[in-house]
Amino acid sequence: MIAVILTGGKQYKVQENELVDVEKLTNAVGEKVNLKPLLIIDGDKTFTGEKDLAKFEVTAEVVEQGKKDKIVVFKYKAKKNERKRQGHRQPYTRLKIVSIKKI
Repeated sequence: MIAVILTGGKQYKVQENELVDVEKLTNAVGEKVNLKPLLIIDGDKTFTGEKDLAKFEVTAEVVEQGKKDKIVVFKYKAKKNERKRQGHRQPYTRLKIVSIKKI
């Protein structure tokens, strides 16, 4: 079974036992999280719409809280002696999809 979930304003295509990095969630490591499904594909059947999706549940477990690799943001204006260097590390939450099931 395949699901498309919505979290952090982004959509992710997931399957059971898959690890996925999403925008930072406030849950602690080891906690279970219920995610909102937008689409469920079960074999040759596709479920969309709120009425059909209310019957399904996507459960994930928080595996890790971390930060991604540093990126360097460099702003520069020619002939003006303006330079600005800044680093950024985006926080993320790693989830393991435990189950995609019909309630």
